[in-house]
Amino acid sequence: MKSALETVNPTRVKMTVEVPYDELKPSLDAAYKTIGQQIQVPGFRRGKVPSRIIDQRVGRGAVLQEAVNEALPLFYGQAVDENKVRPLGQPEVDVTEVPAEEGQELKFTAEVDVRPDIAMPDYSGITVEVDAVQAAEDDVDQRITELRQRFGTLKGVDRPAQDGDFVSLDLSATIEGEEVDSVKGVSYEVGTNNMLEGIDEALVGMSAGETKEFQAPLAGGDREGQVADCVVTVQSVKERELPELDDDFAQLASEFDTLDELRADVVKQVEQVKRFEQGVQARDKVLEQLLDATDVPIPEGIVEAEVHSHLEGENRLEDEEHRAEVDESTRKALRAQLLLDAIVEKEEIRVEQPELVEYIVMSAQQYGMDPNQFAQSIDQQGQVPAMVAEVARRKALAHVLEQASVVDTNGAVIDLDQAVPQSDAGASIADDESASAAQA
Repeated sequence: MKSALETVNPTRVKMTVEVPYDELKPSLDAAYKTIGQQIQVPGFRRGKVPSRIIDQRVGRGAVLQEAVNEALPLFYGQAVDENKVRPLGQPEVDVTEVPAEEGQELKFTAEVDVRPDIAMPDYSGITVEVDAVQAAEDDVDQRITELRQRFGTLKGVDRPAQDGDFVSLDLSATIEGEEVDSVKGVSYEVGTNNMLEGIDEALVGMSAGETKEFQAPLAGGDREGQVADCVVTVQSVKERELPELDDDFAQLASEFDTLDELRADVVKQVEQVKRFEQGVQARDKVLEQLLDATDVPIPEGIVEAEVHSHLEGENRLEDEEHRAEVDESTRKALRAQLLLDAIVEKEEIRVEQPELVEYIVMSAQQYGMDPNQFAQSIDQQGQVPAMVAEVARRKALAHVLEQASVVDTNGAVIDLDQAVPQSDAGASIADDESASAAQA
């Protein structure tokens, strides 16, 4: 087999492949055998039909098609290895010549998106500035309020609902007169904005026994995104009574005897959160600096496919404004992935089994799944290599972070080992925006 490589652009190549008849012959023999087992010819046992008879019955072209379809992946893979191509996604293959007679060659071309060559910047001198750790009174008060809410009690009130109240409600949604969903007796905290769009605005000012109509796009189901006519009825209104902020509350809500001790502990908690936020800030700013300093060509075909898949899944293919948002986030995520992959290669970063297991356990927790079941699921879906690649990217970014200089707004040097756990240090800002094709 011979192959030639042509660079179409920095992220796409075209390979021209020529396969001698002798190398294709095993696939031709296999095609004759397969077809011979599928047809019945009088005078011959199934699977024992001579090649010339098969040519007469089904045609030489059908045999060639079977053989070429079976052989193309093998020869494409050989051409990829021979030319040291690093493909992204599936190739566009065009068969230009088939061996109609013995001695002729199979010829085809294959265009495919590839990982670009990236000129890596010098990241040893990166310096980023992060917010200083400061437990603001508002942050401390907010945490204490949240703690009081956990120990609060609900009491019925004879007044219109307002933000923070709990209502028991009935809700129905119809589209063109057809009821598509309904619930009864649901408890909901007004102002949390985690139900239907517009329901919080409708509930404010409603009293027990009142009904109101509003319109909202459905948040799930077969008709997700479609605007429905909604009817909400309030059955009851309750407010949350918070316990008094005193030593008794400190003993109820914690292991501390006094409110002062509880508040001092909350200050420490807030400071720890701020230190973690410092690490997240440093991580994101380092990656942003790397992206700003590096030319990372983007495979347009990968972007287009990813954006189309995303919008199709949301049933929003015609939403041009949303398309622009998804396109921008996909490009950013893909640039980050390609850059971090280049660092993985340059620094020869390897993923050890305990690191992969830790990542799988963390991911399982995010999905609310048992780690063993989650691991089996991703294995069955062939997603383990993608997870290995993501762990490697995290390690690559952590490697850069180790060499970066991080200071806060007061000029103090920050020790990232204290600011953020090592397992999270390399988490990519691309985590929330999938560019799955780049993991191929």
